[in-house]
Amino acid sequence: MTNKNHSVLYIGVTNRLSRRTWEHRHGTRNGFAADYRCTKLIYYEWYRDIRDAIARESQLKKWSRAKKVALINRLNPSWRDLGAELLQED
Repeated sequence: MTNKNHSVLYIGVTNRLSRRTWEHRHGTRNGFAADYRCTKLIYYEWYRDIRDAIARESQLKKWSRAKKVALINRLNPSWRDLGAELLQED
């Protein structure tokens, strides 16, 4: 997730992406993402096993910003908000 200026990248794990995206958008939880107003979902990956998801989260958090941006740009070059589709917003 990112903020409106794309100046912050937030990486996290959840068992329900639609719920977590809604929480980010509505600021229902305190923490890093809320502090930096990360409300725009720009990239996600699905995993069947939570252990795989946690391992991937740890891997991504160690990457440089440039490497994270390159990953996002490969799959979402316009940094379109994927949360709108997920939540079926206009």
